[in-house]
Amino acid sequence: MTDVAAYAEIVDEAARTARAIPQFTDSAPLSVIDAYAVQAQSVARRLSRGERLVGVKMGLTSRAKMIQVGVAEVIWGRLTDAMRLEEGASLSHKKYVHPRIEPELAFLLKKDIDGELTNAQALDAVEAIAPAMEIIDSRYENFKFALGDVIADNSSSSGFVVGSWSSPATRFANLGLSLEVDGRPVEIGSTSAILGDPIRSLVAAARLAAPALGGLKAGWIILAGGATAAHSLKIGESVRLTMQGLGSVSIKVGA
Repeated sequence: MTDVAAYAEIVDEAARTARAIPQFTDSAPLSVIDAYAVQAQSVARRLSRGERLVGVKMGLTSRAKMIQVGVAEVIWGRLTDAMRLEEGASLSHKKYVHPRIEPELAFLLKKDIDGELTNAQALDAVEAIAPAMEIIDSRYENFKFALGDVIADNSSSSGFVVGSWSSPATRFANLGLSLEVDGRPVEIGSTSAILGDPIRSLVAAARLAAPALGGLKAGWIILAGGATAAHSLKIGESVRLTMQGLGSVSIKVGA
């Protein structure tokens, strides 16, 4: 039997103190159901300290990544207000174990959604879209983990930054994008890498995350998933994502 509360305390403290921990699955298997229970309790500890739930991140939204990990379904994590960085701000590298950053498309919801939706119904719930970057930071030693481990660790979600919002009438299924570090492109890709069309990620969020959260709420931000491989952050770097038709968003990496 998994001691969900004990695991939740371990992963919460690891995130709070930026300390690496062994994989839970090194000791015993951790089922997907138990892993989401650990995630829920670990984030609940943060909410009890004053943080507020503001959305959801989707993960494993690349078909290649699904095959690599051996799963047929995406995963998700919770976003809180304390995780959000202002555009152009500097993140503190010491607050993370081994931070990485990846380009994403963000949805801003204008109404609540829950359960099975069509793509059109999901799009109808979107107030705006924006280029975004997610800071991922697995707390496990050597950035190695099994599926249960990563889900328990809030699906590695540790921070995010969102650019200016645009109308969802903008066609966003196949927007070119470039992730630059100190003015040099390090990743080039397209939003089509997110399940073939990012709206499918929002549909998946409504199906998978909403039931556990009592629905996805109006005003929440949904991160659709990484559109390229993640870049490992180093102190002193300036990182900018430019997305076709939607502008750019940037952060700096401080000590």
